[in-house]
Amino acid sequence: MHIPDGFIPLWQCAIYYVILIVALYFAQKWARENLDEKAVPLLAVLAAGIFAIMSMNMPIPFGTSGHMVGGALVAIVFCAPEAAIIVFTLVLLVQGLFFGDGGITALGANVLNMGIIGGFVGLYTFKGLRKPIGKYPAIFIASWLSIFLAAEAVAVEMWLAGTFPLVAGLASMGIYHAFIGIIEGVLTVVVIMALEKLRPDLLAWNRNKKIGEPKSETGEVAAK
Repeated sequence: MHIPDGFIPLWQCAIYYVILIVALYFAQKWARENLDEKAVPLLAVLAAGIFAIMSMNMPIPFGTSGHMVGGALVAIVFCAPEAAIIVFTLVLLVQGLFFGDGGITALGANVLNMGIIGGFVGLYTFKGLRKPIGKYPAIFIASWLSIFLAAEAVAVEMWLAGTFPLVAGLASMGIYHAFIGIIEGVLTVVVIMALEKLRPDLLAWNRNKKIGEPKSETGEVAAK
């Protein structure tokens, strides 16, 4: 899913960088208000895990790759897509600078796809589905949809850049990531279940963060 340098014209890269700068402005405001001595280590651990899973690339025709992402995981754990924006900006910057995975000129596009689209789609799909279908099915669907739509966004961006054929690009990215999304959905559920069992205090909805769920008399979000 990483877009390398040279695959998008610089004028398009500039547009994605503007989006990234605006997103980082709001993300840093969120970080100042919400990151504390418990949240910062968790954010770092998730960033390290995401770095690892994104390093397992599967080549996809037309010049990109398929892999798990983790945008929904970060956004759901922190109940904030801003957390995903911070994590993916840092991870993709390191990958682009030191490992040749993705590119610096394409950093804005890559963060848009994996961090912004992945984070927002993951969190708000989870919030919308949690009550109707339950917590864990909602997490799975949110994770699957976040990676699928992020992959399709890559195909559209590469088509706009003249690098991908639109229909074939959408099909290739969609089919690959539809299967990868199943693994990502299961992994996201497992990680959140582990956090609930071992360190429930690290989950934002157990720290009086709004996630669209009614609160119990003790102030915690009522669990399903």
